[in-house]
Amino acid sequence: MAVSLEEVRDIAELAKLELTEEEISTYAQQLSDILEYFEHLQGVDTSGVPAIASVLPLSNVWREDAPAEPLGAEAATANAPQSRDDQFRVRAVLDE
Repeated sequence: MAVSLEEVRDIAELAKLELTEEEISTYAQQLSDILEYFEHLQGVDTSGVPAIASVLPLSNVWREDAPAEPLGAEAATANAPQSRDDQFRVRAVLDE
């Protein structure tokens, strides 16, 4: 499947790219080669290959969700840059 120069110009316009005529010609050839390779891959028999989401053996490693003692206000604000009376102090974000 050949990609035309006009198609590359359209794609470049959608992507807000400014390409020279030489770049347009180069990209048209490269995109055509990529699409031809995909067409080649479509012909490969994969009927005996099971569908997988990843080539790596993945498994969830979640810890068990067990209830625990809640974090107290003093501990929660211990590392805050500014705190007072066990509350976080921040700059005002709204004008009065």
